[in-house]
Amino acid sequence: MSPLTPPGPGRPSDVEAPVDLRLVSPDGEAVALPVVLRYTTDDPFAVTVAFGSGGDAGADVQWVFARELLLAGLEAPSGDGDVRVWPAADGRPDTTCVALSSPDGRALLEASTSDLRAFAARTLSTVPRGGEAGCMDLDAEIGHLLTA
Repeated sequence: MSPLTPPGPGRPSDVEAPVDLRLVSPDGEAVALPVVLRYTTDDPFAVTVAFGSGGDAGADVQWVFARELLLAGLEAPSGDGDVRVWPAADGRPDTTCVALSSPDGRALLEASTSDLRAFAARTLSTVPRGGEAGCMDLDAEIGHLLTA
């Protein structure tokens, strides 16, 4: 099977991983914040971070951003907009920082680099870098855009 073959029987199309993030307050205190990281071949260029609300899964707050931003941010500072990812610079080797910003506010999060690397590796085994376009039906996507 080619790595660009769409998912079928026996081939996973989704990657999901619970991860404990730490929400860092302005005074430096950190509060545990469980999230779920998701990756699907339906949107192979993106990852989703779902923050649980304690209620229905549909009520989760979700941030969607480029998988490449996450992959690059594990190695060096990455991102210019609403999402930035970078390795902690203060000697904590297993810490990656994630900054989220919106008109409603900003959040600084810390995650275990090894947890993020494990999730990233699973996404890459599902769809390798450069193979994202092979998962998409470009004609269907254009048709959807034109009818929306």
